[in-house]
Amino acid sequence: MPAGYVKPYVKRGKNDAVDAEAICEAVRRPTMRFVEIKTEEEQAILSIHRTRDLAIRQRTQMANMIRSLPREFGHILPIGIEAVTAFATRHLGGDHPDMPEIVNGMLGIQCYQFIGLNERIEGYSKMIEQHALLNVDARRLMRMPGIGPITASAIVATIGDAHQFRTSRDLAAWLGLTPLNKSSGGKERLGKITKKGDHYIRKLLVVGMTSCAVMTNRSPEKVDLWTAKIIADKPFRLATTAMANKAARIIWAMLRKKQEYRQPAF
Repeated sequence: MPAGYVKPYVKRGKNDAVDAEAICEAVRRPTMRFVEIKTEEEQAILSIHRTRDLAIRQRTQMANMIRSLPREFGHILPIGIEAVTAFATRHLGGDHPDMPEIVNGMLGIQCYQFIGLNERIEGYSKMIEQHALLNVDARRLMRMPGIGPITASAIVATIGDAHQFRTSRDLAAWLGLTPLNKSSGGKERLGKITKKGDHYIRKLLVVGMTSCAVMTNRSPEKVDLWTAKIIADKPFRLATTAMANKAARIIWAMLRKKQEYRQPAF
């Protein structure tokens, strides 16, 4: 059970006896929600995802540092990891910008660490791709546009066969992709998405749908009517979030019913 759902049953004070009594009370509620315990294999796969995500954040910090040092001496690098990677490779090869020797020395250490992070991230990605190719559900999800091996592996390792979610909306709500309900007095008021639940999978879905939306602008003849309409009528980020919401519901159906992805009719 989520700890936040047990808190309302905790009486005054807090000790082991009071917590145990609250848990016993909460577990008997007919509407209480429960989370399935992950297998050791799922936890092992998720450990690769967590390590890769940490390395990506460290690489971003290192890239910002590498870009900032030359900037103080008038050398401005283009934005993007590829540009920083190219600069770091040139710097380690001896192509140093016109800066004091101490600065180039510190920059060399950072470039060495940056290249090392790049290699580790590539290694983690290959491990995840191998898991995705060996898993039947992950291979099924990868046939869906915007879902690659990283996203498919993370979804399968996190939610399994999706039987813990009663409906597709429950999965979308668990990922924080459904709007906040602020209805009162018979008036329906929906706000922004809740952003509750698993941040990692939500991020992967939104990034994947963003890629689909960009490809939609390049090849509009390959897009279904619903996607084309929402991209045309809504702001870009709102449209990609709505696409991620719909993708989560499709993923639920594919995992729960063991069905293959079917391209929507145009």
